[in-house]
Amino acid sequence: MKAFLEHFDKAFENRVRLQIMSVLVANESYDFNSLKELLKVTDGNLASHLKTLEKETYIEVNKKFVGRKPNTRYTASKKGREAFRKHLEALELLIEQQKR
Repeated sequence: MKAFLEHFDKAFENRVRLQIMSVLVANESYDFNSLKELLKVTDGNLASHLKTLEKETYIEVNKKFVGRKPNTRYTASKKGREAFRKHLEALELLIEQQKR
């Protein structure tokens, strides 16, 4: 049982970070305001969770201007996708172990 526990990632222990990664893995990219609306979180809350994922290099940040307005888009990195996949597999194994 302990072998798969090493694949649980502390970065995904928080509900908001788990949701962010779920959205980014399912979509090519997502912008800040769309994430905020979808997840129903405040600017500061979302920004702090995005910073944590960025620090782990699980997401990539692309800032540009659309017209005269700044737009920040987020994409799951290859490393982030792999870590998320391993985390989900560890969760599935844990669930399977509890069925026995």
